[in-house]
Amino acid sequence: MKKGNVFAIAMMAGLLTFTSCASKKDLDNCRLENRELTGNYQDAKEQLAASKARVASLEEQLAQAKQAYASLQGSLDKSLTNASANNVNISKLVDQINESNQYIRHLVEVKSKSDSLNMVLTNNLTRSLSKEEMKEVDVQVLKGVVYISLADNMLYKSGSYEINDRAAETLSKIAKIITDYKDYEVLIEGNTDNVPVNTSAASMKNIRNNWDLSALRASSVVQALQNQYGVDPKRLTAGGRGEYNPVTTNSTEVGKQRNRRTQIIITPKLDQFMDLLDKAPENE
Repeated sequence: MKKGNVFAIAMMAGLLTFTSCASKKDLDNCRLENRELTGNYQDAKEQLAASKARVASLEEQLAQAKQAYASLQGSLDKSLTNASANNVNISKLVDQINESNQYIRHLVEVKSKSDSLNMVLTNNLTRSLSKEEMKEVDVQVLKGVVYISLADNMLYKSGSYEINDRAAETLSKIAKIITDYKDYEVLIEGNTDNVPVNTSAASMKNIRNNWDLSALRASSVVQALQNQYGVDPKRLTAGGRGEYNPVTTNSTEVGKQRNRRTQIIITPKLDQFMDLLDKAPENE
């Protein structure tokens, strides 16, 4: 064989070998690229599916928003339609509130006048009592009512419901105050401690218990105010509360002494007070 042919054949063989090697490398690269493209394609498909789902959700939300908007628009239209009627109702409500405020101011003024009158009554009474009398007489104004509390040992004979002579001067001063303030009712209220009545004592004859004693003591004061000091009996009421309205404990002698008391309660006439509540002031 010629030398030139041998060389050509050798060159062809080398070229084939090189071409074979190059094709295998390209094939590997193509396979790798194909896997990458396949992965990217799968990711794209998943993203597309997710985007479609998101679009569907947004479309549903948009539909709900349109429905809510339509409902709000309907409510707004209805509110606008009723605006005139509502304005009329609001105007009536404002008028009613103004009337109520006027009535409240009226009641406040009346209460202030009543409180002032009670304070004048109380001051007049306390000024008329001596220092010695004030030791046994307690005068208070509570919720528009004047309370005059008298110790039993100042008013009554020992172990009795009869008024003693020492009480005369004090009762005369109280009677003058009651007479001066003719628009007030007067309740005389008897109270005892919790010690049972000694029914064997001569002074307690026909008295069964503390109920009887407290009521009889109140009745004695009422009759003294009427018969000796000229207080109109139509303004007077006598009542007994026995031992059931104590101001302090009955476990000590001092406490028992405080609970044994008679209260003169001076209050505005009930019918006048009710008339005041029932009648509102006329509109200005």
